[in-house]
Amino acid sequence: MADGTARREDGGDRGVAAVLFLCLFAAQAGAITLSPVLVQVAGDLGVSTAAAGQLRTIAGLVAGATALGLNRLGRRVGLGRQLLGGSILLAVGSLGSAAAPGVGLLAVSQVPVGAGIGILTTAGTLAAAEWVPVERRAATLSWTLIGQPAAWIVGMPLVGGAAAWSWRIAWIVFPLAAAVLAAAAVAGRRGAPSPRRAPARMRAALADPGLRRWLVAEALTNTAWAGTLVYSGALFVQSYHVTSEETGVMLVFGAGAYVCGNLALRRFADREARPQLVAFAFMLAATTGLFGAFRPSVAASTAFFAAAAFAAGGRTFLSSAFGLAAPAELRPGATAMRAATMQFGYFTGSLAAGAALSVGGYAALGATMGALFLAAALVLGRSPAHGDEVAATALHPVALGVSK
Repeated sequence: MADGTARREDGGDRGVAAVLFLCLFAAQAGAITLSPVLVQVAGDLGVSTAAAGQLRTIAGLVAGATALGLNRLGRRVGLGRQLLGGSILLAVGSLGSAAAPGVGLLAVSQVPVGAGIGILTTAGTLAAAEWVPVERRAATLSWTLIGQPAAWIVGMPLVGGAAAWSWRIAWIVFPLAAAVLAAAAVAGRRGAPSPRRAPARMRAALADPGLRRWLVAEALTNTAWAGTLVYSGALFVQSYHVTSEETGVMLVFGAGAYVCGNLALRRFADREARPQLVAFAFMLAATTGLFGAFRPSVAASTAFFAAAAFAAGGRTFLSSAFGLAAPAELRPGATAMRAATMQFGYFTGSLAAGAALSVGGYAALGATMGALFLAAALVLGRSPAHGDEVAATALHPVALGVSK
């Protein structure tokens, strides 16, 4: 089916944005469900909070490996079928998590959850470039990425309310329901076109100095942000003795700030990416450090978390646009590796944050995450090397379809 015909039959570019929004909404639902109920899960299953947080590392590890494997799979399986398969895997894992009688089977259930997250995140982001004309790419990408914080806004109160009965119910009413919605939305797009050019191997993207340095910074940034997210709910519960429902409401403020950051930075998409990404890394270093170390009141902690989320939302949009504006043959590999850094970030971030929490409490957690953000700023802060074409032009308005 020709690309133009596929777009007309799919109801236009707004329909594409709506479907991809639901896919990333579902992926984030699978990623965040543990956060507001982490303390409850640990108590019910008889493990420590730090140990329960490592359940997310399993899903992150699987999601990252899945994202890397999609670059080769994309040569044979269209993005629509990938998204449908990811939705089904997430639904299966959510059912298994809800029914798991112990921590061992709950850990096993994180495997399909992680695979679903990896597929939905990677294929959904790539489809924002492949399924729409270049002039609609920035807007479609922005709405697609808003699916992630929207999951926080809808899911945190929902999960918190369900947890009043059981954390198991939370897996049914949120990630399972979101996966079913995404599967229904994408079912009619199974025949949507694959990337227009055969993707190059991932080592070709790594050979580009701009993309390589960007990916290193993404690995550091995603480790730090994931570590912050995994234990954010536990910080509120253990610092202020609030309920799961109250914790969910507080985290929603962060999700709203994330959306505001995404929308606010859309207007700056025609500017050079590197200085903006460096500035947001410094902002994240400061706000996450304060979030962990300075906890005088619930309001202050909520404000610090919201400030960090605003910076993360803006940075995520700019960074995603950077990858999608890479040359068409490098784009799938760059997107897959970037998605892998996001998912491996939950693995490395949970480990780093859990270790810091065990050693020095939430102050040490904030300091560790802040140091990782600073490292990302240093990686991107170096002057561009000679011949660093992608770093210099990836966010050019012509590449993104942004009008000045």
